[in-house]
Amino acid sequence: MPNSTSSQDLRLLLQEIIWLEPEHFSSAQEVLSLKNTDRNTSWQAYLNTLALIGFEIWLQKRLRDKVITRDISEISTGGNLKVDDFKFCVIATEELISEIVTIPQGIIENKIATAHFYIVTEVLEEEEQVIIRGFLSHNELVEMINNLKLPIKNGCYQIPFSLFDLEPNHLSLYQRYVEASEFVPPEVSSQVTQINEHLSNIVSKTTTNLSQWLQGIVDEGWQTIDSLYKPEFNLAFSTRNIDRDTKRTKIIDLGINLDNHKVALLIGISPDNNDNRNKISVLAQLRPMNGDNVLPHNIKLILISKAGKILQEVTSRIQDHCIQLNPFKGEPGKNFSIKVSLGDSSITEKFEL
Repeated sequence: MPNSTSSQDLRLLLQEIIWLEPEHFSSAQEVLSLKNTDRNTSWQAYLNTLALIGFEIWLQKRLRDKVITRDISEISTGGNLKVDDFKFCVIATEELISEIVTIPQGIIENKIATAHFYIVTEVLEEEEQVIIRGFLSHNELVEMINNLKLPIKNGCYQIPFSLFDLEPNHLSLYQRYVEASEFVPPEVSSQVTQINEHLSNIVSKTTTNLSQWLQGIVDEGWQTIDSLYKPEFNLAFSTRNIDRDTKRTKIIDLGINLDNHKVALLIGISPDNNDNRNKISVLAQLRPMNGDNVLPHNIKLILISKAGKILQEVTSRIQDHCIQLNPFKGEPGKNFSIKVSLGDSSITEKFEL
């Protein structure tokens, strides 16, 4: 009876092999001399350069009418090729015995550095070969990282090779017949990205101590509800014996994603008199601002633990006037965060009870 062969085994027998010439090795050496990489990263940069050259040769044969631009600015972590609106990030490995591919966090999470596709290659220097092993699109990669909780080691995601598309020829089909935007475009407006990251960094460095609110000490940036809303709204937020001094609101501006409309994060706290451990009850809401009657569709209000685990998440529907987390409580000293997000923009507020 003949032995059965899996599709993956068959694919490995039909590898895409690019043969390297002496001038390719010379080019890789020149790149190293230009980049002045240290000893720890020079070998990886050398392999990445050879992989980039090999993949460029392979891609040019299939896209003869296209101009391919090479980018070696981040060659220590991966080389990039640009074709029209597409960006390909080429990552080199020496072997895939472990069946695990390591991809640096930065080239996935940094919006300016991200690519539409990540191509894994195997560089066999002595055999003078570059083998194209497989690829993943950016959105597939991010989805896998989030859903599978892929581990991180030495600043790199550990991704099973079995998750990659093993047919490189799909890349040329995507480039010809699918819009780059379908794979999450990496060329995000740098100004918007910097603004959003700057806002997030400012917020993340500040922790609001809610217990101090009970003592009349309120952090800068938090205002009374009366200062922003009409009295009838203040009445609507008066639940669970939360008095005037322990209700505060903060304006949240997510910039371009809200068309310059603002929303307000409202926090109310009260001592939990039914608990001997002096717990504090917390109520969190998100409401529209500037005369708007409804929240932006699909804006999220998320409760996150100190360890980064999502505890609650609520998303606004069409015509929602308000979204609210289920009231929760905790002991003094406990830390948590509340995140407001819409699309690619988000702001996180850190709290301590």
